[in-house]
Amino acid sequence: MQWSDEAIVLGVRRHGETSVIAEVMTRGRGRHLGLVRGGRSRSMQPVLQPGNSVEVTWRARLDEHLGEFRVEPLQLRAGRLMETATAVYGVQAMAALLRFLPERDPHPHLFEALAVILDHLHEPADAGELFVRFELAVLNDLGFGLDLAECAATGSRDDLAYVSPKSGRAVSRTAGAPWAERMLRLPAFLGDDSGHAADADALADGFRLTAFFLNRHVCEPRGLELASARDGFVQAALKALGAGKDPV
Repeated sequence: MQWSDEAIVLGVRRHGETSVIAEVMTRGRGRHLGLVRGGRSRSMQPVLQPGNSVEVTWRARLDEHLGEFRVEPLQLRAGRLMETATAVYGVQAMAALLRFLPERDPHPHLFEALAVILDHLHEPADAGELFVRFELAVLNDLGFGLDLAECAATGSRDDLAYVSPKSGRAVSRTAGAPWAERMLRLPAFLGDDSGHAADADALADGFRLTAFFLNRHVCEPRGLELASARDGFVQAALKALGAGKDPV
């Protein structure tokens, strides 16, 4: 069996003396593993760095086998991704999120989103907002999507200020006022008004919102914790914007 696809490197692990097992996110075949013979060579090591875009050709006798990758570089981002803390942590954090998805399960929109975010990780405001949206997309693909389009109590699409921790649905400021202390804050940049920029406080609310539902629906049932790289990314992004409150 054989196929070729565009992919983004998520990570590698050593296999034997000269080879590696590469983990990539492909455009059409989801997260996929494959053996790269000679992957530890001087020519291949710079290519097999997390965040790089490559073309992979996978071969195996049977579909269920690990198989082998032949890898060709397309866009080598790794050098630039080492320049800022948001980029270093962001690559690792997004790879960890994608590992919640079943291997070889196609998610082409997540592949596209990953590529976009990788090109903006050096810009803290943009990176933070895109990262929150990426986490929401992962939740949605896992079957735990939030409904942020209208108020759960009134059906209104105006002045949405909260998210119910029970239902994951948006609540307007007026309807949610009596229970405001129990609600999660909905940052304006996730609302319908796209004119709102993601400042530090709004990003902190966004990070807190996605962390709550990722922990409840994904991590806790599996006995896992969110990757430490996510904490590093959150702290770096908020520090760069002069955060005024704790996102945890």
